[in-house]
Amino acid sequence: MPSIPLTDTSTGSTAAVLPERGFNCYAFQAKLGEVTVDVIDSEPGFADGAGRPSGNGIPILFPYPNRIREGKYSWDGTEYHIPSEAVSYDANGNAIHGFCLDRPWRVIEQGDNFAVGQFQLSVDAPDRLAYWPGDCLIEVRYELRGRVLHSRMRFANPGETTIPWGFGTHAYFRLPLADNSAPEHCLIQVPADSERVLIDCLPTGEVKPISSEKDLREGEYFDQLRLDDVLTGVTTENNILECAIIDEKAGLQIVQRSEAIFPDLVVFTPPGRNAVCIEPYTCSTDAVNLQAQGIEAGLRTLEPGAEVTTWIDIEVGPVVA
Repeated sequence: MPSIPLTDTSTGSTAAVLPERGFNCYAFQAKLGEVTVDVIDSEPGFADGAGRPSGNGIPILFPYPNRIREGKYSWDGTEYHIPSEAVSYDANGNAIHGFCLDRPWRVIEQGDNFAVGQFQLSVDAPDRLAYWPGDCLIEVRYELRGRVLHSRMRFANPGETTIPWGFGTHAYFRLPLADNSAPEHCLIQVPADSERVLIDCLPTGEVKPISSEKDLREGEYFDQLRLDDVLTGVTTENNILECAIIDEKAGLQIVQRSEAIFPDLVVFTPPGRNAVCIEPYTCSTDAVNLQAQGIEAGLRTLEPGAEVTTWIDIEVGPVVA
C-alpha cells in the first residue's frame, strides 16, 4: 500500500504515513501562516524502500521498546530466545525495537486528515509469534489538526495467556526549525532528574541522579549533546509529560506531550545528522529481564481480553516566553 497523505485544510499542514513500513509517520510539515516547519527527519526515498525503518520518521516500538539482552528472557517459567534471523539486532548482539516497525500494517480506517493502522502479531507477523508469551495487538490513529499531529494508541491482548508488554516511539526531529537558523540555535528540553546507568546501551539496573552533560531540564544546545541515554525521574504537570525543542533564532518550538504512562525517555543524537530523537517509553530498555531480577523497570502486563490506551501529541508553534 502506498503512503497515506494527511492534510489539515484549515492551515495547510500535511503529514504522511507509510503502512508498509511499520505504519511509520515519516513526514509532518506544520504551517504557521506563510512559514512551513519540516518537523520529522527521514531520508529521501524512504517511502520507496530507502533507509532503515528504525532510522527514519517515527518508528513504532512494540511489544518491547529498545533492547532485550541477547534476545533472551524468561516468562512464566518458559525461556524465550528471539533469534537474529527473526528481528533486528544491534552491534552488541541484542534484539532491538520490537516486532512491528518493519512489517506491513493493516489500514482499518482513513480520511483526509487521519489514518488508523492495526498490527496483530498472529496475523501480521505469525513467524514471530513463538518469540513472545502470547498474541498482542497494537492500533495507532494519526490525526492532523492544525499544527498538531495527534497519535492515539490502543494495546490489546487477544490471546488466552497474560503477556508482558512495553511501547515507545522513536521520532526523529529535524533541526533547525527554519531555513534562517542552524542546529546550534536549538535547545533540547526534557524534564528528567535521573538516568539509568548503561553499559553498551543496556541498563545495569542502577538509577542515579542525572549527570550534568545529560541534564536537559533547563535545556541544552543541540551541538553540545552526544547522547544515547535512558532518562527517568520525569516531572509531569497534571499527569502530562512535556518535552520541547526550541529554535531560539527562528522563534519556533516543537512540543511533544504524552501521558504519565511514559516514565522513561531515551534521548538520542544520531551521529552525523541534524536531528534529535526524544523517545517516550512505557518501560525501560530490557525491562523484561530487569523485572525478573526484582528491579522496577516499568514492565506492564495485559490479561486476556484486556486493553490499554494512551496518546502522544506533537505540536509546532511560536516560542512561548
